[in-house]
Amino acid sequence: MKRNYLDYLKNALLFTVILAVIGYAVFYFLPDGFYTPTFPFLLFFFLSVSLIVHYLLIKAAQKRPAKFVNQFMLTTFLKLVFFLVVLVIYSVANRDDAISFIMTYFVLYLFYTAFELVSILRFNKKNLNANRD
Repeated sequence: MKRNYLDYLKNALLFTVILAVIGYAVFYFLPDGFYTPTFPFLLFFFLSVSLIVHYLLIKAAQKRPAKFVNQFMLTTFLKLVFFLVVLVIYSVANRDDAISFIMTYFVLYLFYTAFELVSILRFNKKNLNANRD
């Protein structure tokens, strides 16, 4: 488990750095109204949640592989609700930055969700193959 999580941590950090570079490049060329000052914090936020969720899913897969799908669905649902709550609270509290924040948040959500999904599918495939042998 430790090896799988460390590999994920390394890949997630690299992914975040790549997103940061691309994000700053995009924001450099866009007008000022599109940049949200929360961008660096959003990267850290999505990275943190991603690391926690992946850790929980790895533990769940190792405890009860048969119930992994249920754990995955529950974790994904709770994560979505949590993300929506954060999005709504920030947008209501900071109406001036709401549109750029929501757009940035949505793009980062899509990228991190795709990254997490690919990573957990790879892990699950390895885990299934290891259990068969």
